[in-house]
Amino acid sequence: MSRQPAWLRAWARRRRLIAAVLAAVGVLSAYVALRPAAGPEVLVAARDLTPGPLRPGDLRPAPLAHPPDGAVRSYAAGRYLAGPMRRGEPLTDARLLHPVPLPPGTVAAPVRIADPDAVALISPGSTVGVLAAGEGGQLAQLIADDVRVITIPRPADDSRTGGALVVLAATPYQAAQLAGAQASGRLSITFKS
Repeated sequence: MSRQPAWLRAWARRRRLIAAVLAAVGVLSAYVALRPAAGPEVLVAARDLTPGPLRPGDLRPAPLAHPPDGAVRSYAAGRYLAGPMRRGEPLTDARLLHPVPLPPGTVAAPVRIADPDAVALISPGSTVGVLAAGEGGQLAQLIADDVRVITIPRPADDSRTGGALVVLAATPYQAAQLAGAQASGRLSITFKS
């Protein structure tokens, strides 16, 4: 019986260790080859967000393999979020209110119109009149006439019992009238074709 050389005996003792290292290299190679591509960076919510102005730190960049259409990739602080967002959800252009320049001498006046189906008949840019009806069956009174619709935010949930929010370009006096009428009654709209 011949004696094995020393290097062969050393190899035999370490073959399990070498086999484990080679298996680990194979698994790692397969993972690297099969992992999905990172994709472009888009902005995602850093935490649960409510509708309103976006502040620094509300969003963070994150790579997505398949970002949704309209994904926002650049700075969005200062813009207005139209609806709530969950942490990690990508920001899309449909979630942002588009800035509409206000006519000189007007302010943005958010009002809640009692009938959401009537609001479905108008769109941003429409010209409307706002009527206020108090309690007790009194005749409705015209509070603001020829005001332009700036935007109609999407409701946060599917409940349509509370009316629909509409943002109007109104004079400061009309905005005060609208706020007072909204606090004491129900608002409805008239519109021109």
